[in-house]
Amino acid sequence: MSEVLTSCTYFGVLLTIAAFLFGLWCKRKFGWAICNPLLIAVIVVMGVLLALRIDYKAYEESAQYISYLLTPSTVCLAIPLYRQMKLLRQNAKAIALGSIAGVLASMGGILLLSVLFGLTHEQYVTLLPKSITTAIGMGISEELGGIVTITVAVIILTGILGNMIVSGVCRLFRIEEPVAKGLAVGTAAHAIGTARAMEMGEIEGAMSSLAIAVSGTLTACTASLFAMLW
Repeated sequence: MSEVLTSCTYFGVLLTIAAFLFGLWCKRKFGWAICNPLLIAVIVVMGVLLALRIDYKAYEESAQYISYLLTPSTVCLAIPLYRQMKLLRQNAKAIALGSIAGVLASMGGILLLSVLFGLTHEQYVTLLPKSITTAIGMGISEELGGIVTITVAVIILTGILGNMIVSGVCRLFRIEEPVAKGLAVGTAAHAIGTARAMEMGEIEGAMSSLAIAVSGTLTACTASLFAMLW
């Protein structure tokens, strides 16, 4: 059975799309925060691969066509930025300070946890880019000598968690300003969180999209400095 499926060139693409559509259906059906489409898709794909004993490499090769869409989909986040350009100019200082604070908090937190739990340097630099988009995080992890596959997994988990809890956190701390919401989501939960920010509103989506670019750039510039601290 597994040989028949893996012989299909687009098996990985079809499985991935079907799993994500199932995740969307669960989200609409139940509406629970834990019913995140991406989380459900990951679980479904893992379940199918394990149940049918399909090698991950075979799946990865047939699903690579979806990976090609990662960069263009990130670029598409510029659309809400263009629509809210005036608002972005008005909040330039808040955007700069918010992004810097978010990046420092993220990498500072990783440094603190690495010291507390005695992580190796390799493990430490693997986790450093956890809060930026995958396309940038992979390059940073590889450059610093981290384990790229684990970096990707951590980035995805960070985004999923941020997507799931952002609404609750904003209510808990009574954050109602759209600009603040967008900056927080984009800086902490990158593109996956931005999908949730866009559901919250166009301003939130625009700010979150900008935060991805700014925090990604800041992380790329400062990650090597943080890497020398542990």
